[in-house]
Amino acid sequence: MDRIVSLPSQPNKTTIVTLVENSGAPGGLELVSSYQTNRVGDPTDLIALASQVQKGDDFIKANACNKLTVIADQIRYLQEQARKVLEEAKRDADLHHAACNIVKKPGNMYYLYERPSGQKYFSIISPKEWGTSCPHKFVGGFKLQHDMSWTPVDEVEKRDAEIAIMDKLLSQQTALPPCTEPNFNGLSN
Repeated sequence: MDRIVSLPSQPNKTTIVTLVENSGAPGGLELVSSYQTNRVGDPTDLIALASQVQKGDDFIKANACNKLTVIADQIRYLQEQARKVLEEAKRDADLHHAACNIVKKPGNMYYLYERPSGQKYFSIISPKEWGTSCPHKFVGGFKLQHDMSWTPVDEVEKRDAEIAIMDKLLSQQTALPPCTEPNFNGLSN
C-alpha cells in the first residue's frame, strides 16, 4: 500500500512510502483485532518513514556520484597513459627510421644529428667526442633497449634502475605468497 507524503522540511517535494499490506486473518485465523491493526496511525509516523526513505535516496545518489567520480578519474589517467604510449611509439618508430650506416645493437647509446638538408642520422660519436668540430646539429642521445624501444639520454639512469629491479625480482625464483585478503602494507608508512 503506497502513500504519498510531503516532508515538512521540503514541502514542494513528495516521497512515496510503501507500507506492508494488512491481512485481518493471516492463515485464515483472526489473531488480533482488525480495528486496532488497520486504522490509520499517527501521521508523524508516516512522515518519519518518508523522511527515512528520502534520506536513503540521498545517500544512494551521493554514493553513486562518488564511485562515478573515481571511475572518471581512472578514465582520465588511462587516457593520459594511452596518449603517452602512442607518443613514445611514434618517437621510437621515427628513431628506427633515422639513417644509420651501422647495425644498431641493444644496450648501446646512439646520438642523433640533423644535416642542413633535414636528414636525421645516428652516430656512435657523442657531441663531447666531436668537441668544437661537430659537423651537424645535435638532436639528442638515445639508448636502444633490448625491447627495441629508445630511452632518451636524460632518462637512461632511471630506466636502468627500473630494469635492474625487475631483473632482481625475476632472478629470485620465489613465488609470491598467496594472499586472499587486501594487503595495504607500505601504504601507511
